[in-house]
Amino acid sequence: MQNFSEVLFINKDQPQINSAIRDKEVRLIDYDGTMIGIVSAKEAQMRANERDLDLVKIAPNANPPVCKIMDYGKYLYEQSKKEKEARKKQTIIEVKELRLSAKIEEHDFSFKARNAIRFLENGDKVKISIRFRGREIAYATMGREVLEKFAEAVKEFGKVDKPPVMEGRTMSMILSPIKK
Repeated sequence: MQNFSEVLFINKDQPQINSAIRDKEVRLIDYDGTMIGIVSAKEAQMRANERDLDLVKIAPNANPPVCKIMDYGKYLYEQSKKEKEARKKQTIIEVKELRLSAKIEEHDFSFKARNAIRFLENGDKVKISIRFRGREIAYATMGREVLEKFAEAVKEFGKVDKPPVMEGRTMSMILSPIKK
């Protein structure tokens, strides 16, 4: 059993424990969850010491503050397990970018489509962009046709999230994966 009464610094994220609690009176909750009532902080600390547990301030803004008798090390361990489990369940969606040209060859097109399908199967979004250089800007309709053809080629794996839009000299669209 580790005694946390030696803690000298007070972290804003962590609750106050044992001797760091400086209030005169606290509302005390026993280790099994039963409400004991309003007692002095010294008496609450003595009750916690009798059971070889820690006194933890769980609601500092209440009047009087609420303290609970518990094993603080076990409490921290359970909190870290809950946070780890929550991080495990969340998914991070990345946006992968593929660049095409308005005059792309068939082999290059199919190669890029295969890459897009791989990204979509992994659950990532794909941004397909065409950069118009120099006088190519006059062929923006050709670029739109290439993007629509690309969306058609990967329609089994992804749907158009954002249709082709011209932004300066770049036309782009975003595909998102289809949930299975």
